[in-house]
Amino acid sequence: MTYVRNAWYVASWTQDLEPEKPVATSILGEPIVLLRTATGRIVALEDRCVHRLAPLSLGRCEGENLRCLYHGLLFDPAGRVVEIPGQDMIPAQARVRSYPVEDRHSWIWVWMGDPARADPALIPPAVGFDDPHYILGRGQLDYAAEARLINDNLLDFSHLSYVHANSFGATEDWAKNRPQVIPLDRGVRVQRWLTAQPGMKSRPGADEPRDRFSTYDFLIPGVLLMTGGSFPIGTADALGHAPPDLAQAESGVTFTSQAVTPMADGKARYFFSWGPHRDHGDAALRDILMTIADQAFAEDRTIIEAQQRVIDGTADPRIMPTTADKAVILFSRLVDKLARAESGEGERTAA
Repeated sequence: MTYVRNAWYVASWTQDLEPEKPVATSILGEPIVLLRTATGRIVALEDRCVHRLAPLSLGRCEGENLRCLYHGLLFDPAGRVVEIPGQDMIPAQARVRSYPVEDRHSWIWVWMGDPARADPALIPPAVGFDDPHYILGRGQLDYAAEARLINDNLLDFSHLSYVHANSFGATEDWAKNRPQVIPLDRGVRVQRWLTAQPGMKSRPGADEPRDRFSTYDFLIPGVLLMTGGSFPIGTADALGHAPPDLAQAESGVTFTSQAVTPMADGKARYFFSWGPHRDHGDAALRDILMTIADQAFAEDRTIIEAQQRVIDGTADPRIMPTTADKAVILFSRLVDKLARAESGEGERTAA
């Protein structure tokens, strides 16, 4: 499937990257080693030694450098070989790719495209554990499925009525009512009111019907940033179904940041955090929400991996869009447009 390369992909939780302990991952089929040096610098290198292609993730940190523990070549943070044991001459081509990397919003972000275009301003504005307004929990799941199938799932919440009837307790209104979809420069915004809605089944005290507003931005390369809140019945009509002031919400103001990273063909990693605003909950509520999230996102994985197996077993897989697919279609067109532009840039550079 097609993916944008000139974008920041989530590679790890920052909390999971311990000092001087290299970690192996892969993004867009490229093996990458992540490391946090003794001074706190974060480095992302091609996970493949130039000598005999052993993984550098099995190596040893030495100061700011990383030593391959097969034959001892030492790599600096730029990917250059700075020492070959028993050999004074170091070839100019003795280097591996170094990726632009940033630590923001409790995630390690890696730029997979042209390093000259690696603009930190393009990092999606997620909410991390350093945000004083929210009490967050976190998790991640590995999928035996294409990342774009997960993106499609997150762009169309009509599935909540059926996939998440037991976890979120979503009514069929999620499937029957279409949200407002607003194109953004690098994504789409999806927002909706659902009136007189019950709360989540597993959340104490949330059964009383409310008007519930939700809004999320889904941004390149596959990052969902969502908030919302609950209001007295009649609020949506009084506002003409325009976005409300969440500071006036009666309850239920939360934030979730979710990121989908394509690791290789048919393999993806899904990162998520969720929790209440400090004015609307505490650590106990966060733990309840995370229990619900664990159940719900496992439900997503079950259906999406099954979908992938059907696609793999179909000679000419085709889909039939519905009106619920507006955000999916707009985002897919944006991905294809940006990918085509990248391909054109590469062709011009080669010429």
